[in-house]
Amino acid sequence: MLRQQIRAVSSLLSTMTLIGLCVGMTSTLLGLRGTMEGFSTVTIGLIMSAYFVGYLFGATRAPKDIRRVGYIRAFGGLAALASVAVLVQAIWIDPIVWFVMRFVSGFAISALFVIAESWLNTMADNRNRGAMLSVYLVLIYAGLVVGQLILGFADPATFVPFAIIALLINLSLIPILATVTVEPTTHESRKVPLKFLIEQAPLGIVTAFIVQACSAMFYGVGPVYATAIGLNVGQVTVFMAAFLFGGMLSQTPIGLLSDRFDRRLVLACCAIVAAGLALILSQIPASQPILIYVVMAALGGALLPLYSLAMAHTNDYLTKDQMIGATGAIIKVGGVGAIVGAPLAAILMQFGAMYLFFVLMAIFTTTVSAYAFYRISKRERAPDQVHSPLTALAPAAPSEELLASLVEEANEDFDEPDGNIPVKPGSNGVV
Repeated sequence: MLRQQIRAVSSLLSTMTLIGLCVGMTSTLLGLRGTMEGFSTVTIGLIMSAYFVGYLFGATRAPKDIRRVGYIRAFGGLAALASVAVLVQAIWIDPIVWFVMRFVSGFAISALFVIAESWLNTMADNRNRGAMLSVYLVLIYAGLVVGQLILGFADPATFVPFAIIALLINLSLIPILATVTVEPTTHESRKVPLKFLIEQAPLGIVTAFIVQACSAMFYGVGPVYATAIGLNVGQVTVFMAAFLFGGMLSQTPIGLLSDRFDRRLVLACCAIVAAGLALILSQIPASQPILIYVVMAALGGALLPLYSLAMAHTNDYLTKDQMIGATGAIIKVGGVGAIVGAPLAAILMQFGAMYLFFVLMAIFTTTVSAYAFYRISKRERAPDQVHSPLTALAPAAPSEELLASLVEEANEDFDEPDGNIPVKPGSNGVV
């Protein structure tokens, strides 16, 4: 049954694998090219943060337009917009132009992920939705990894890599536009205020904010750091790919482990391991690239699943009809963290202390671990941990129900109080 459903959405999976490949190439390419053009580290950090501003805006505003014009036409238009943004950055080398185009890219890519995951959820059923989303997640990560490696064969100082990205975005349209398929429908869902989530699962909110800040640091300033310590272009692409590859391999086993044991304990252990690995990386010289790649893969394996664990932990204290709205709130919190992460790391690195890139990441992940242990001491484990599909660290929303909730929230105050929200049975509401 699962195999038949995967075949039914194979065109969509092919399309999104190519989109993931382009996302992986673009962030590294701009970091490398910006360094070559003499942009300061802070300038590059701000440019990269524009992507996450666009992602946050796209996840809340674009769905309204998607519902108005339809999924297929919206997908085509947004992909064209993303392609144009990349080409403009190749033609016009200017920090302000790049900032605006990164915002446009974030907006478009975010909406593309909303469409794709809505489609997948419509095609799946409750028996295999988690498995289908896991296949989708692995393909996205594979695209991100391959995108880094392709960049190693294209000189970032030329027009070629920009043209390759634009070409692949346009090619990604062919499978989904040439396939006869039924557009997904949207449904109403319960809106969940951020204040309520902080009261019910503060660890999930704190973790989502910090992990997305670390992710933005890596995607936005990682190539700058790798170049600064002496890695060449080919080595930088492997440096980035190793991190993503480690995360791709660890998502499923860590997710299964967290379903078996106290999820907070698994989260705390992953965070403290990530902190230790980050400190090790801050001391490894560029003369030992193989060691750097191995430790980077281990860091990705420990750090990237934290967002999934935060999402699942939050759902442990919610009722079923609250989970979709809660996901939208967590996406926004993570988006704010991503906006903060890259510029903060860039500002510290601007002072010449490049090792602070990983030191800051270690501080962030240590904070997550310490807070997780604190929460364990203050509150018992959730009586019935729910199984939650793994969530990629991509600008994505996980379902068509969430799409509906984001449309609703586009016209309402995000923090509008709701005094009648039920608490999951067994949850004591302790902060």
